[in-house]
Amino acid sequence: MRIAKSTLVRPGENSWYGTFAVALSVFIFAYSARFGQVSVLVFYALWLPLVLVDYRHVIGNYSRFSWILAFGLFACLSFTWSAAPSVTLRAGIQYMTTIICALIASRVIDSKTFASGVSLGVGVVLLYSLAFGRYHYDPLDGSYSFVGAFSSKNQLGFFASLGLYFVFASFFVLRTSIAWRCIAVPLGGLSAYCLLASSSATSIIATLATFMIIITVGLVLKFSPRNRRAFFIVGLVIAVAVAAVALNAGAVNLILGAFGKDTTLTGRTYLWDQGLRAAQESPLIGVGYYAYWVQGFSEAERLWDEFYIGSRSGFHFHNTYIEVLVELGYVGLVLISLVMVRVLLGYLKRLLTESYTPQAHLMFGIAILLLIRSFFEIDFITPYTIGAFLLYYSAGILAIPQRNSFTAVQPQQQTAVGATPG
Repeated sequence: MRIAKSTLVRPGENSWYGTFAVALSVFIFAYSARFGQVSVLVFYALWLPLVLVDYRHVIGNYSRFSWILAFGLFACLSFTWSAAPSVTLRAGIQYMTTIICALIASRVIDSKTFASGVSLGVGVVLLYSLAFGRYHYDPLDGSYSFVGAFSSKNQLGFFASLGLYFVFASFFVLRTSIAWRCIAVPLGGLSAYCLLASSSATSIIATLATFMIIITVGLVLKFSPRNRRAFFIVGLVIAVAVAAVALNAGAVNLILGAFGKDTTLTGRTYLWDQGLRAAQESPLIGVGYYAYWVQGFSEAERLWDEFYIGSRSGFHFHNTYIEVLVELGYVGLVLISLVMVRVLLGYLKRLLTESYTPQAHLMFGIAILLLIRSFFEIDFITPYTIGAFLLYYSAGILAIPQRNSFTAVQPQQQTAVGATPG
């Protein structure tokens, strides 16, 4: 029996496999810590063997991805000066393989398939959390919150945010079928419930802000590209003015009060200060990827103790850029910022210059969500995480020349696996 290559690697023709692969990857990202190395091997098995199916299409010209790979390569290289070389090398390799799998996905999975896969995957993740989840007591603010099967309410909130976003996109961004929309509605309800149950201020605020921006972009897209650029300039000026007025009027304190937070953001400001102090010891290249939060290191042990982290793991500075600054210095900070800024501005350019841009609209929303969260979490700088997969999938799509970014091929172009053309 011969299997057509298109059923595995051709965007738009591999929807069944693509949806399954993305959904299972999402579940693995959520619970790889629970299921261990076997789940990670399954993740690799979903993506890496596709290179053997059609290596020219799956790999493509990776010279276009140099700006995407730079941060991951630098993280791997940092083992040479790391305070914990073995930890750094292992984590760096894991992060690089996560990037490579995301880039493979960007070559073989179209936006509709990707959206449906993430939605279904998040649905399974949230159902698992509801079935086997628990509540967690936060000694810093004395509150209880539902964390599901995660170790943090912010992780549960992030997956719920993604579920809501992709369901929203199914109705207002992508041209999806009625059948899929009927599936998406209960997934959206499940995501909304879990988002509220998590009580994650970061996730709720980031989700609402992303929706506002994406809805605004959707309205602007109804006009011609020339008018869009004019609206963008005017809108940007108005947004800056409104933000300045709101800050002076005490809007930040009002928002924090609505979520029961104080001006320290539940200790985040203290953590940020500690991170900036730690970064001064090696400001250019940092202490090494993953080489700060290591058991036995005095500063890490002190902060774990101050924040009641009994497991002495799974903790960070709650800011992507401070975390990178500590681990990889200003060089690493520039490299990861390059990826984020280029993705954000790349899709914004497409939105302002192209006539029909549902893919750019979808990916721009992902970039906005990750950007907002990056000031309070570290979603995309660790291996085997949905944030890293989303960022590098978006970057991979952007790096592919649009003339080659097709969603279907003609029947005469399809070739069976293991068979020669003709």
